[in-house]
Order: sequence, then C-alpha cells, then structure tokens
Amino acid sequence: MLSSLIRALLIRTLRAAGAAALCLAAASTAQADTWPSRNITLVLPFAAGSGTDTTTRLISQHLSQALGVGIVIENKAGANGMIAATYVARAAPDGYTLLVTTNTTHSANPYLLKSLTYDPVKDFTPVARTGDLPFMLVIHPEVPAKTVAELVAYGKANPGKLSYASGSSSAIVSGATFAHNAGLDLLHVPYKSSPPALNDVMGGRVSMMFVDILTGQPHVQGNALRALAVTTRDRSPLVPNLPSMQEAGVPDFDISSWQGYFGPAGMPKEIVTRLNAEIRKIVEKPEIKAQLATLGMDAFSGTPEELGTFVNEQLVLWEKLITNAKIEKQ
Repeated sequence: MLSSLIRALLIRTLRAAGAAALCLAAASTAQADTWPSRNITLVLPFAAGSGTDTTTRLISQHLSQALGVGIVIENKAGANGMIAATYVARAAPDGYTLLVTTNTTHSANPYLLKSLTYDPVKDFTPVARTGDLPFMLVIHPEVPAKTVAELVAYGKANPGKLSYASGSSSAIVSGATFAHNAGLDLLHVPYKSSPPALNDVMGGRVSMMFVDILTGQPHVQGNALRALAVTTRDRSPLVPNLPSMQEAGVPDFDISSWQGYFGPAGMPKEIVTRLNAEIRKIVEKPEIKAQLATLGMDAFSGTPEELGTFVNEQLVLWEKLITNAKIEKQ
C-alpha cells in the first residue's frame, strides 16, 4: 500500500512539473510573439563619440524602423567596459536590454582584469556580429617622427620620454605590443574611453595613441594628429595610404577590434532570430555598408552561432596577445 501511495505521489509530481514546463514554454512563446512592444535599450561600454557609439547610433536608426519601436542608447563607460557588461548580464533576458560591445569586454578583459564580474560566454546570448573597427597609430605632430621606423629610433634614443594613451583594450594591448615588439620604454596612460584620451594626445600631454579610425581620422585630416600605421596585418581599405605595423617594421603585429550585439543569457530563440535577421539586413545593405565605411567600420554579419564560436576563438587569441605583450592583470 505504501508503495502504491508513493507511486501515486510521484505521478502527480511529474504531471505538475510537466504542466509547469508547458506553462513556461507557452509564456515564452507568447512573449516572443508580442516582442517588441516597447522601447529597446542598447547599452554601450564606451562614451559618446567613440567608434562603437557612432556606428551603433547609425545602425539603431534603421533597427528602430525595422522593429517599429524606439531604440534608447545608454553609454555606461568605465572599468574597461565591465560596468556595462555586468549591467546587461544581470538584466532580464526578454530582448529589451542588449549590449553592443567589442573585444574589450568579450575577448580581453578576462586576461586584463584580476576580478571580472561577468562571464563573456556563460552570461550572454550572442545575437549578431556587425563588423570590425580597425585601429591606427597616431602621434602628436611635435613628436619628431613621420614613420614608425623614425618613431622607434626616437624612442630608443630617448628611453622613457614617449607615452601612449588608451581608452579601450585594443589601445592597451596595441600599445603594450608595440613597446614589447619594438623594444621601447613607453609610459602607459589609461583613460575611461577614447575621446578624452585623444584630447590629451592632441594637447601634447601624451605622445601617441592607438585609436579607431573613426575617432582619429578627422583629427588627422585637420593636422591635429599624425597617423603612422594601422594595426591590422594588411593595409586597411578605409585608409589605404597607411602601412600596416608589420609593413612598417614592427614584427608579429596584427590586432583588430570587432563589434557585436549580445543579450543576457537565456533569451528566447525566437527573439534572437528576429533580431539577428533585422541586424543582418541592415549591415548588408550596400548603402549602409558604405555609410559605415565612412565611419571607419568594415561592416558584415553572420548567425548567432557563428558569433558564439567567434567569441570563443577570440578569447584564445587575446590571451595570447596579452601574454606575449607581458601585460599584468590590474
């Protein structure tokens, strides 16, 4: 009799669990069917005026039209992007709070920071990659160098005199890689984001900086800065007149910044699929791709699964870059 009672209780429990699961599935489907019904917030780990900020604002205009709701952009700069990433990782996975980020939060931070308050893989749902943002080396015009070779020669003749600013992980790792691979003694001056860092380079308070093309190019064209090279292995079609760092004589130099959209872990698949489809349509339109190119972005996309695989591959790559440059965790 006791065994019959236990069996009956077990059957009731399983039925209740099954019903609960069906209810949750139904709720999730209903949520996906009605999404979006209100504004979507895009959280950025960098300040207004950065490359990620400017390109995201352009894409968000078209995304807002495609989804029929408003897009609100929140810039949460600081802690090398950790503030923004943690905020989104803790948000509800309902498709209304997304992170637009780069290799700073999802490739480099695990190897740059001693204490990380989020996991770049477990805490996020990959949505769509939107492209690459190549970086270039710029110097203050009073630094006596017009080529990378001349800059290296000057730095070796004046150890400790040159400094480099940084406002992102790409800038940090590029500067440290340059110092290590070229055998230079450079002072690192970190900033919360690229715009204030660039201001101090233009003001002559810092000698140089690795900056995304969008943020730096207007100042190069205005002669407030001098551009010497790009950080990618080959020349960039965005600034074809600039040599790559390797071409300019710095060995084993190939660093590129990427950009993508992520949601909190556990986002409904239907919402991820819709977002991915709309973002891909936007960045793959020739006229929008051309607009993004003028902003220093090589735009392209792919599936959520491809972005997830890419993030894991980039974690391996950036660990190697940071280890080779001998950067200690802060």
